[in-house]
Parts: sequence; structure tokens; C-alpha cells
Amino acid sequence: MTNEAKLQQTVSAPKTKKRKVASLDKKKARAGWVFVLPFVIGFVLVYLPIIWNSIFMSFHSLHIVTGGGFTLEFVGLENYSDALFEDPDFVQTLLGGLKELAFDIPAILIFSLFMAVLLNQKMVGRAVFRAIFFIPVILSTGLMEGIEASNILGTMMEGNESIDGSGSSAASEIVSVMDIERLFSSMKIGKELVEIVAKMINEIYDIVNRSGVQMLIFLAGLQSISPAIYEACRIDGCTAWETFWKITFPMISPMILVNGVYTIIDSFTTNSNSVMSYINSVYQGSDGQVLSSAMAWMYFIIVMLILAAVVGIFSAFVFYQKRD
Repeated sequence: MTNEAKLQQTVSAPKTKKRKVASLDKKKARAGWVFVLPFVIGFVLVYLPIIWNSIFMSFHSLHIVTGGGFTLEFVGLENYSDALFEDPDFVQTLLGGLKELAFDIPAILIFSLFMAVLLNQKMVGRAVFRAIFFIPVILSTGLMEGIEASNILGTMMEGNESIDGSGSSAASEIVSVMDIERLFSSMKIGKELVEIVAKMINEIYDIVNRSGVQMLIFLAGLQSISPAIYEACRIDGCTAWETFWKITFPMISPMILVNGVYTIIDSFTTNSNSVMSYINSVYQGSDGQVLSSAMAWMYFIIVMLILAAVVGIFSAFVFYQKRD
């Protein structure tokens, strides 16, 4: 066969297409989209129209028509201006809620991390203790959530009479027995620290009740750390304190970021949040739909700004382990 015939045979031969094989990362990404697809569809069909309607209402004034129905009149930023400058309670409630959450969020993160480190140790009945600390998360739904929202027990404890009619508050008895203020006064500690410690004691039930999910996330992060790393630390003579700050804390820093974002969103949207309760009370008024919409969107923007600031600060200190 001549060279020309070989060349023609080569040219005329059909080219086989190489089958593209998706990488493992692409397969995981596709599987992730399959899992979130129901939420995306529900968000577009259900929530997105509601969000648009809320934004639309916040720029309008509502007028009830005689005989039924209503009309909307475009007023621009008037509702936002009324919420900030005309309403005497919104700004005060907003600042008070932000101040309260500035205390609650670090307290929840510190407590959940502390308990996760303890529950990660080898001990008898470790699974039972983990379940006990997660029980409040289960009980905070359904009927128990309604009972907790009414805060019947807290009202009776804060009132003039206790449950048994003795006329003393159980919460104040706890603080007085421990004598926190006198203890710190003798140690020459500032008044601000005394108030913080007393507040943590009085709100320990709420902190424990809201730390279950964060505790599980921290436990998952702690169990993902290789025991060989801790073994190398013990061989090098590192103390438990050094091991925590040099190994444990950096390795679970991504979980701290996740828990920080989760805790902020959960705290800003819970039923017990004072700002949410106030916006809901404004909504119940005669002209409250448009005004509460403006308040809600201002509150949403503030929450997003706080989230962006927290994520930006935390991301600068997050350590991601490279797996080659």
C-alpha cells in the first residue's frame, strides 16, 4: 500500500469522540443541587412573591375602601421615615434588642464550645449526656414552643409571689445565695463585669436551651480531628492548655464561623426576640401592614450588615486544613 493510500484511509476513518467523565467534585456539586432543588422551587414559587409584595407594600400607604377592599398610594420612603423618627419605640426597641443579642450570641458560642469539648472526652454515659443537652432543641418545637413563648414560669418567677406563694423570686434567690456581686466587689472587679456575670447566671436556662445545635456542630468538628495529632502533641510534652489553643481551636475555627452565622440568624429571628415581637405588634394595627413592612426590611438590612461584618472578621482567622 502506497503512502498516498494510507493517508486517504487515515483521513476517511471516523473519529471516535472521547467521553467526558465528570470529576468527583462536579458529581458532588450536581448531587448538592438535586438536594436543594425542592427549596429553590419552593422559594421561587412561594416565598419570592411574598418578599416582593412586602417590599412593594413598604413604599405605599394603605387606605381602606368603604364596603371592603383597600387602595395603595405610593409614598416613597415615608414609612421608613415614620418608623425611624415618628415611632417613639421602634429605635429604642431595636437598640435594646441589638445590645441584648451582643451578649447572648458570644455566651451561646462559648458555652456550646465548652460543653462540646467536655462531651468529646471519654467518659461513662457520654451518649446519654449528649442526648440530655440536645433535648431542649427537640422540646422547643410544637406545643412546648408555645408554652415557652408564653413564658408562664418566668412570669411567676419575676412576679411578687413565687409558685409556692412564699413571696420571693427563685431567680433572685439564686443570685443572692451565690453572692456574685459581693464576691466580685471584694476582688476589685469592675461593675460591668459583675453585671455580665449576673446576667449570664439569670439567663443560663435560655443559653442552655439555645446551644443544642451548636454543640452538635462543634462535636462533629472535634471528632474530625485526627487522634494522631493529639498523640504527637503528647509526645512533644504539650500541656492540655497548649493543645487546645494550638491544635483544637484552629482546627474547629470553621465550625466557629458556621455556628456564629447560625446563632446570629437564630437569635435575630426567634419568637422571643423583642424587635420581632414589636414588629408583629405593629402589624396588628390598622395601618400596620405598610409600616411593619418598612420596619422589617430595615431590620433585615441591619441583620445582613452584622452578618457580613461577623463573617468578614471570622474569615480572617479561620484555618482550613489542606487534604492532599
